[in-house]
Amino acid sequence: MTKLSPIFGDKTYISLMYYLYTGRRLHLDNPQTMREKLQWLKLNFREPLMTTLVDKLAVKKYVREILGDEFVIPVIEEWDSADAIDFSSLPHQFVLKTTHSGGNTGVVICNDKKKLDTERARQKLSTAMGVDIYKRYREWPYKNVKKKIFAEQFLGDDLTDYKFYCFNGIADSVLICVDRQKGAVKYYFFDHDWNLCRYNKWGVEAPADFTLPRPQTLDRMFELAANLSKGFPFIRVDFYDVRGKIYFGEFTFYPSSGFSLNGRLEETDKYFGKLIDLSIVGPKT
Repeated sequence: MTKLSPIFGDKTYISLMYYLYTGRRLHLDNPQTMREKLQWLKLNFREPLMTTLVDKLAVKKYVREILGDEFVIPVIEEWDSADAIDFSSLPHQFVLKTTHSGGNTGVVICNDKKKLDTERARQKLSTAMGVDIYKRYREWPYKNVKKKIFAEQFLGDDLTDYKFYCFNGIADSVLICVDRQKGAVKYYFFDHDWNLCRYNKWGVEAPADFTLPRPQTLDRMFELAANLSKGFPFIRVDFYDVRGKIYFGEFTFYPSSGFSLNGRLEETDKYFGKLIDLSIVGPKT
């Protein structure tokens, strides 16, 4: 489908992709579900600030100005290409990221430089530098992100990230990923009071008394996520809790590009869809 990307305009391409992923027609005139509304937002919500927010390097300055320096993972160095990386100048532990990649495609975690396969790391990052999320999924915020690679401080092994689903200043719930290192990833939603929300297949299948360790900073993270989400119909705000210290992770406007449920229930897709208020979006630019 990527090969056909230059042929179609955004609306046609998104509609085709939606049908291929879901087997359903995309209703842009009257979107109801979260997935439909995320496609509508791709086409109609084009606030210039969004480019900064999805840029994993540029967003650090934004978060620093809003929340403070203590919430930002320090940057060690940055480069314009994978070939330019000088591994000898880096500390024993570090994390390499591309500014524009989604998921884990542009991330290299090094907890022991002596064991790092530097050529393999270069290859992974070089491949990631060639990825264009705008062309592949028509996620407009990525269209003008300056592609770079940067190294940031290593925070620890097997970190838990807390993904807050936010709707214009309201943080509804937080998604936690577990068993990622075991290769059998599971995702669980929790509310403000750390009650399991059975929003997805893992939540439905969990025992009645299922829970996970509650982070001591939960209330503060909910507060920060809600604050950062104001003005956006939907945005996912990610944080890390590292031994009681909060670090900002990233912003995401379209989880799974709005095509896949990623284990969420159809009822959840409708529920989140009701929380996305498209009326706050101004005219398309």
